[in-house]
Amino acid sequence: MHTIRVIAQNVWARHGDWEARRTALRDGLRAADPDLVVFVEAAKTDDYDLAEDLLGAGYEIVYESRRDREGVGIALASRWPIQRVTEIDLRVTERTAHLDDATLAAEIRAPFGPLLLVAANPKWEMGYERERELQALAAARFAERHAHEEGAHVIIAGDFDATPDAASIRFLTGRQSLEGESVCYRDAWASAHPGEPGHTFTPENPLVRSGETAWDIPRRIDYVFVRCDNRGPTLDVAAAQRLFDAPRDGVWASDHYGVMADLVTR
Repeated sequence: MHTIRVIAQNVWARHGDWEARRTALRDGLRAADPDLVVFVEAAKTDDYDLAEDLLGAGYEIVYESRRDREGVGIALASRWPIQRVTEIDLRVTERTAHLDDATLAAEIRAPFGPLLLVAANPKWEMGYERERELQALAAARFAERHAHEEGAHVIIAGDFDATPDAASIRFLTGRQSLEGESVCYRDAWASAHPGEPGHTFTPENPLVRSGETAWDIPRRIDYVFVRCDNRGPTLDVAAAQRLFDAPRDGVWASDHYGVMADLVTR
């Protein structure tokens, strides 16, 4: 039996009081000691690697190639060897045709067998659920092919910019089909805390209230998902909790709360 600790965290780049936030994020992440991490809004430049800075040594780290001019994009980190990485194109409609965004899929050689870690951050704007549906479908199609061909466990994690009742999340959790296709993933938070809201982007956090994308109601938009077979998730959800959901010495680590899940092999 193996336990795998997974964290999904939008780190809000280096906005705000970055030095204070950096300390809070670094201390919290190193105390959590994860095996797999998905970072959204991480930064990598010629002289700085945010993921490496926050996590420390002992991880293989991969960033998407299509980062913005400040080096900000998605990153993932693994304690175990990453064998191959695929960037899944998120340009799914005319409204996203000129995006540089991508979803990262890393094939990992874990001690318990092959594992695919998918780092997701679809279109964030409120009126783009159609695009989020198609972007979720693109990621799921890739993951299903890999799961069937390699017999791999699949974890999809990140900032999905969609609440549990949105079509893109309903699709991933097996509650509706999209474009004639269906999949089933277990939402780690919902599995560990049934009926609890678990908001991850909320005006209770002053960085949300005062931020560029301030929103007036709390939402749960950050997730860790585990692919299911006919007996449920192929990695059992032992625990899930939020990270950075309160200030530390007066410092809020990010505008998003993180999600941490402990998964166990059968």
